Amino acid sequence: MGINQKLLQKTRVGTQVKPMLLTAATDIPLGKDWLYEAKYDGFRCLLEWEENGAQLKSRNGKVLSEQFPEIIGFCQELHDRIRPFLPLTLDGELVYLINNVQSSFSIVQLRGRMRTPSVIKNHVKEFPCHFVAFDLLTVKGESHTDLAFTKRKQKLKKLFQTMDLPISINYEDTRKLQAIDVYDKSDELWNKVTVNNGEGIIAKQKMSQWQSNKRTPYWQKIKNWRYVTVVLTKYDKSNGFFHGAIYINDELVEVVTFRHGLKEDELQTLVTLFQSNGLKTGKNIWALEPSICVEIACIDFDGKHLREPRFHTFNFEKEPSDCHWQQLQRQLFPVPEAIQITHPEKPIWPASSIQKDDYLLYLQHISPFMLPFLRDRLLTVIRFPHGMLGESFYQKNAPDYVPDFVTTKKDEDIRYIMCNDVETLLWLGNQLALEFHIPFQTIHTPMPTEIVFDLDPPSVQEFSLAIEAALRMKAIFDQFGLPSFVKTSGGKGIQVYIPLPVNQFSYDDTRVFTKFVCDFLCEQEPQWFTTERLKKNRQHKLYLDYVQHHEGKTIVAPYSPRGNEKGLVATPLNWQEVNDSLKPDLFSIPAVLDRMKNQGNPFRDFRLKLEEQRFRDVLNQLQNIE
Repeated sequence: MGINQKLLQKTRVGTQVKPMLLTAATDIPLGKDWLYEAKYDGFRCLLEWEENGAQLKSRNGKVLSEQFPEIIGFCQELHDRIRPFLPLTLDGELVYLINNVQSSFSIVQLRGRMRTPSVIKNHVKEFPCHFVAFDLLTVKGESHTDLAFTKRKQKLKKLFQTMDLPISINYEDTRKLQAIDVYDKSDELWNKVTVNNGEGIIAKQKMSQWQSNKRTPYWQKIKNWRYVTVVLTKYDKSNGFFHGAIYINDELVEVVTFRHGLKEDELQTLVTLFQSNGLKTGKNIWALEPSICVEIACIDFDGKHLREPRFHTFNFEKEPSDCHWQQLQRQLFPVPEAIQITHPEKPIWPASSIQKDDYLLYLQHISPFMLPFLRDRLLTVIRFPHGMLGESFYQKNAPDYVPDFVTTKKDEDIRYIMCNDVETLLWLGNQLALEFHIPFQTIHTPMPTEIVFDLDPPSVQEFSLAIEAALRMKAIFDQFGLPSFVKTSGGKGIQVYIPLPVNQFSYDDTRVFTKFVCDFLCEQEPQWFTTERLKKNRQHKLYLDYVQHHEGKTIVAPYSPRGNEKGLVATPLNWQEVNDSLKPDLFSIPAVLDRMKNQGNPFRDFRLKLEEQRFRDVLNQLQNIE
């Protein structure tokens, strides 16, 4: 902890301001007196900002500044500009944004438990958090808590606009302070929350004041409950808890203990059931053979247990064998109402035991990372109507039956689909579009927004050639001062990216650079690399494809599966992973989902600080050489 932070903590000892509390509600209050915000699953927190620095304080008064240094660091960058508004207090939430309405509590919780600076530093790099503000309590040391909620919101918006901070949540925005969106009508927000698996919404009365540590009816939380079916297994009389489990690989695994939500008659029914039909295994414990299924309301699954579980209802239509891992996943991530799934059990990649529903779950999980590369681009898909073992075909033109929520755009004679949201992605997935190919520019510009080098070895057995070419390119780009990113192709190759500032370079400009790099590598190692277009003339060398980077051409999108036997994924990598141990078949759909949980998104900073990029200088050098 630095001197300023220690001083700040010392001067704040004894401060008793605690956040205003929320009242749980079942129904959304409606009417002109209410405003609505998304509820984020993170740490409720006050950001207290004074002349000698900013501090994050939890609802229980615990200082969290050391655990979330990326937010404190961002505040330090803003300090000179925000000084005229200090002292300042914001009410908000510490979050790790999965999308614009969803935060991962497990990631925030893990960070909050960390104590070692080096461990925290690594976690910040892989899972950067945000502070999302929803209320302004003090400005220039003057309290605003007695003002109406709408007045405080207006002042918060004006402050953030003055500071050039987001007044709407954008999970792709690297600015660590953002203001939460406010809605006049609940329907639009509730739809966004349910489609994107958010925690719920908060309804706030427009005229409400901010009251420290008070629970009032003026702020109400409405949870987006998910309903999970489990098998009852045990009753513990000593604490009143019932235990529930699901089948994983034919073994019952406990996923919940619960006692809340039961009406008196339901409670007595369950107690009688266990004590009459169960086996007493301890002084106060009865075990029951798998026979009765119940629905549990929860908000999430932390990897071992359902979070905030409540009994919902008995389910006599389910057999215990129906309560399995796949059903748990689907119930935790329900398909949006606009999507009608057909044949969810259809085998898609038989060699990997992946069915259609597994694939759709993958698309739901990967959508926050995949959609930024699909959004506002003319999409080409490869569809496999009968799974990867059947016939396939390219599809550019939107079919006549495309639903209204899918955005399309006419380009020349083709009406393209643009995959701008998770509903469109899932609709395409249900159509068994397995591969997603995108152009190098968006619909907003005729110029490329990135350069991509496609490194294509003659076969997967020569994948080491792609590794060698990628590393040599990285050395060139580093020498030029150009940030670069790398991903597998999902097949036998590697693809290397250089992001470009928008609307600055033509395809003719980028051709100068891509041709130079590929020709240089071929001159350096002619026995390994070639730019020969015809396969029969390549002599088992790696093909450096710079011709493919042009208007009208496409490349497989990051995180798109491929229609090969194992359903491998075009997977973004960290550069340190590009070594002799790298193999294409490491990146199956289940493996990629595990990667995202454990090490984050290597393409997260893809478009960061492009205004500082040096491609113009490099291009000028190359054009002078010519």
